[in-house]
Amino acid sequence: MSKRTFVGVMVVALAVVVMAGGLLASNMGFKLNYQLLQQTAGQSKTGTVTIALPDNRQSTVNTAKNLLDDIGLANVSAIQRFVKSSDGLVQYTGRPLGGSDFSLVAGDGYYLKMKTTVNYIIVGSDNPTLGYVLLQTTAGQSKTGTNFYAYNYHQTATTAKALLDDIGLASVSAIQRFVKSSDGLVQYTGRPLGGSDFPLVPGEAYYLKMKTTVTYTPSHY
Repeated sequence: MSKRTFVGVMVVALAVVVMAGGLLASNMGFKLNYQLLQQTAGQSKTGTVTIALPDNRQSTVNTAKNLLDDIGLANVSAIQRFVKSSDGLVQYTGRPLGGSDFSLVAGDGYYLKMKTTVNYIIVGSDNPTLGYVLLQTTAGQSKTGTNFYAYNYHQTATTAKALLDDIGLASVSAIQRFVKSSDGLVQYTGRPLGGSDFPLVPGEAYYLKMKTTVTYTPSHY
């Protein structure tokens, strides 16, 4: 099914209730115009961006290769996934000796390294009943309790504070966002001297550092 057909079906079937910042959303489906920024002075240090894909993606976007093909291989140098067991990144470039293809997992965020700036149309829907396992430090599974979370498009938490409250502040030590202009991380802990609260942006992924293991089902509209 093409993007145009997929979006058309959603708009016909579902009442549109939100339209802001390039996001066209209903209580289930959405269409997001998400900018993937190449290296740009003062805005993007290396052309690295995070991406949060919906739980229910287009049927043709299930692997890293599928995603690179959908964005355009000429526009992307690599897609990277976060490995909880090592706190490292594994990449796939779609080119010879550029790593192995991997499946895209609901609830996981990814990095894209861009060669050109692209306004990428993301369409799909969230699964409001799906629980994401956010792991604390666990031998062989999670080195430091860090999880790279794909922010849901319809969850009621719109800030870092709201997300920590929704998961449970006792279970989370920090939420971190990636800053494109520096390739660095800024964090918020919800505690004294723990950084400033910040808005959550549809299409972006965030690091969650867990103190306990939680199966998290986001509160949705």
